[in-house]
Amino acid sequence: MASIGAQAYQEEEDARFNAPLLKAPCNLCTLAIPGVKKAIAAGFFYNTARLQKDGSYRTVKHPQTVHIHPSSSLSQQMEMSPLPPCMQALPRWVVYHELVLTSKEYMRVVSEIKSEWLVEIAPHFYSKKDILDDGRKLPKGKGRAGMD
Repeated sequence: MASIGAQAYQEEEDARFNAPLLKAPCNLCTLAIPGVKKAIAAGFFYNTARLQKDGSYRTVKHPQTVHIHPSSSLSQQMEMSPLPPCMQALPRWVVYHELVLTSKEYMRVVSEIKSEWLVEIAPHFYSKKDILDDGRKLPKGKGRAGMD
């Protein structure tokens, strides 16, 4: 009798193991991305940078010029894009995991964020004046007007 129970258990386990994995519909994935980015920003709020006119970034609280590391997915997206460089838009605000100094100061593990999240998730660290765009326009193709 025990062998019948063990056999049924094994068949159930085999069926569960061999069951096809269901993929979440794309619209659910895209709905979750802003939440994930916001969670990353909450963990790394200290490491934020804003796009400058020359295409480099400037860290917010302790200003220094930094660049997106060539191994970053954002950098690779720009390289793989079929659009010419003048039409590619860099994110205006990013959060990064670490800075690496080589020939330049590079940000590694970079994610695009919305600037208003910073005041929301770290009001003890950022004020509205820290994140306000100063009204200067970026050159054509050097920044996204906004993230929808």
